[in-house]
Amino acid sequence: MSTMKAIVVSDRLDGTVDIKDVPVPEVGHGQVLVKIEYSGVCHTDLHVAASDFGEKPDRILGHEGVGVITQVGPGVEHLQVGDRVSVPWFFKGCGHCEYCVDGRATLCRSVINAGYTADGAMSEYTLLYADYTVKVPDALDPVEATSITCAGVTTYKAIKESGVRPGQWLVAFGAGGLGNLAVQYAKNVFGAQVIAVDINEDKLLLAKDSGADVVINGKNVESVEEEIKNVTGGVGAHTAVVTAVSKVAFNQAVDSVRAGGTVVAVGLPTESMDLSIPRLVLDGIRIQGSLVGTRQDLEEAFAFGAKGLIKPVVQLRPVEDVQAIFDEMHAGLINGRMVLDFTGETK
Repeated sequence: MSTMKAIVVSDRLDGTVDIKDVPVPEVGHGQVLVKIEYSGVCHTDLHVAASDFGEKPDRILGHEGVGVITQVGPGVEHLQVGDRVSVPWFFKGCGHCEYCVDGRATLCRSVINAGYTADGAMSEYTLLYADYTVKVPDALDPVEATSITCAGVTTYKAIKESGVRPGQWLVAFGAGGLGNLAVQYAKNVFGAQVIAVDINEDKLLLAKDSGADVVINGKNVESVEEEIKNVTGGVGAHTAVVTAVSKVAFNQAVDSVRAGGTVVAVGLPTESMDLSIPRLVLDGIRIQGSLVGTRQDLEEAFAFGAKGLIKPVVQLRPVEDVQAIFDEMHAGLINGRMVLDFTGETK
C-alpha cells in the first residue's frame, strides 16, 4: 500500500500537530483523488488541533486546499483527470434535508467538514466527493485560490448576509486573513464604504492598502463605537462583519451599527457576547451568524478572484513549517494567509 505525507492532529491533543506517513486513500464510487499542490492554514485548524470542537486525534487537517485530480471514480461524469479543484470546509452534506435542498447546505445537520469530521487538505493526496467538488478557474492563481476556498468564501457570504448596499457603511472587525478579504469583497464587489477595526497597526496598514476607507486601532481610541459614529455622521454603520476572535469586538459591533443595522458573526471566540435586549428590540438590530458558504457561493467568490477584484495576501511556506505557523497564528503574528507548499518547491 502506498503512503503519503500528512499533517495530523497530535495524539497529545494539546494544540500541536504531527507530520506522519499515512496510506493514500482508495477512490470509490462518486469520488475523485486529488494531488494537493497548496493548502492554507486557517484559525479553525488551531481549534481542531486544540480539541476545542471535540477530540480528533490523527485527523488530517486542512480545508483550504487546491490540487489536481489524478483519479476519477465510477459514476463521475462532470470532472476529469487534470482538473484543478478545491478542498473547502463544506466537504459534504446529506443532500436531502431541508437545508440541502433550499440553498442552505452548510447548515445540514449531517454535514461533513474537511479537516474536522473528514480527512482534509494537508496531505499529498486527498479524497473528495465529486458532487461537492468545485473547480478553480484557470485565471486564478492556485496559491491565492487557497485563501478564497475558506477565508474568501466565508467573508463573501457574510457580506451577502449583511445585506449591505453600494455606498453604505460596513465595518470589518478584525483585519487579519479573513478581515482583509472582507475589506476587499465589501469594497470591490459590493461597493460599500469600509471601516476596518483591529488592534494591530500592521494589519490596519494592510487593510488600508486593500481598500478600506477608514481604519481604527482599538488600542488608540477611547471608544471604537464613538469613532465609527463620528465617521458615519453620528448614526453608526449600516452593517458590521466580525471576523475577530474576540468577545470585545462582537460587543463593539452591536454598539457600532445604526438603528435597523445588521451584525454578522463569523469569528468563533469561546466566550459569550453581551446583548442589550432593549437595544435589539427598540432599534431593530439584526444579529446574523454566517458559516462559510455553499458551492455556489464558492464559485462566485472564485470568479471575482479570477477577475482580479480580490487579491489574497498569501505566503508560501514549506510543509515542515506547519507547527511554527500554528505558533505564529496563535500569537497573532500573521498578516494575510500562510500556505503550505505540497509541491516541495518552497524551501
